[in-house]
Amino acid sequence: MQIKNLAQYFWPVVLTVLAPGGAGAGQADLHHAIGDPARKDREVALVLDGIVETVAGTTITPEQMAERLSDTGLLFIGETHTNIDYHRVQLRAIRALHEAGREVMIGLEMFPYTQQAALDKWIDGEQSEQEFVEAAEWYTYWGYNWEYYREIFVYARENGLRMYGVNTPREVVSAVRRKGFKDLTPEEAEHIPNGVLPVTDEQRTMYRSFFDPDDALHMSDDGMLRAQATWDATMGWNALQALRNHGGDNAVMVVLIGSGHVTYGLGAERQTAPYYDGNIASLIPVQIADDTGAPVEKVQASYANFIWGLPKAEYEIYPSLGLSLMGPIGKEPTQIIQLSEGSVAARAGIKVGDVLVSLDGEQVSSGVDLRRIVSAWRWGDVVTAEIKRDGKQQQVSIAVRREL
Repeated sequence: MQIKNLAQYFWPVVLTVLAPGGAGAGQADLHHAIGDPARKDREVALVLDGIVETVAGTTITPEQMAERLSDTGLLFIGETHTNIDYHRVQLRAIRALHEAGREVMIGLEMFPYTQQAALDKWIDGEQSEQEFVEAAEWYTYWGYNWEYYREIFVYARENGLRMYGVNTPREVVSAVRRKGFKDLTPEEAEHIPNGVLPVTDEQRTMYRSFFDPDDALHMSDDGMLRAQATWDATMGWNALQALRNHGGDNAVMVVLIGSGHVTYGLGAERQTAPYYDGNIASLIPVQIADDTGAPVEKVQASYANFIWGLPKAEYEIYPSLGLSLMGPIGKEPTQIIQLSEGSVAARAGIKVGDVLVSLDGEQVSSGVDLRRIVSAWRWGDVVTAEIKRDGKQQQVSIAVRREL
């Protein structure tokens, strides 16, 4: 089974340490006639290192984009979490808006809104980098290497741009998936906005294109769809509340969020629009070739307001094992329940059902431990894993190498 974008779309719902794909893993999701009725029936050309404004189909600069966003209060920028080029686009857009004189606020999918105190300490210069990563529990709340996001966080601190967690505690989204809205406890319900809009047929079409047909977590599961809608609504709502409560007349809230929450305006934008009478826009980078190497020349105009063309990323900069752990839902939290085909772990002989005990002598008791340990690895390292298979412990040598 090829896993395309699972980690990108379901981080709070399924605790994953997969090697995720990106916008470019396949092309089906780029060519749906859905979303904005004025744009959904035409395509625009993709321009490498250029920004296409999809209303007019013209190519513009970051500075011109900032001008066109002068009356926009909410900007959602989609990302593929493990592609550094996407984060550089986010930083470039933030910088263009800041240099245009806007009060830039940054909303972060990476943190729940309950972690706001940690973000305030970072911006106020009260902690070193390492102190922030540890105190903010980066690897508890986010599974991806800090280095992917470091430049954005440093720029924000150096320029006094406030950052806000917009996510909700992942256990709340999981509760919505399991039991729906009406059976939530009062404590769970207080973390999500009222009136989460139900999933539409257009969204079902979009979601299903993110996965291969044989994917065990395919988007036909009503609970998963319900959780996705909740996730979209919560992040949009929290971003809007931060903008209203802390932003001035010239403020723009730039939300850094997985592309799946942004595409076609059907995710966070759709969930937020009923509560906001200002302008909302979206920017999504798209790679000019898919995973097969086939060129991506055009994208549906309704995909986003602005589309930034990127080169195809051959490899992730920082290693990942490419596996999912059972987590707190089972008796063996570090039992492996899923492997990405061709991943580092799979090529080392790790199997679904194995229990991960330690890595280079360091105990692994949770997904947080795993993410923290792997974050220090670099390509070319060789590490020793202690696993338990069929009740017996054994050692496995893992060569941390890219797949040819």
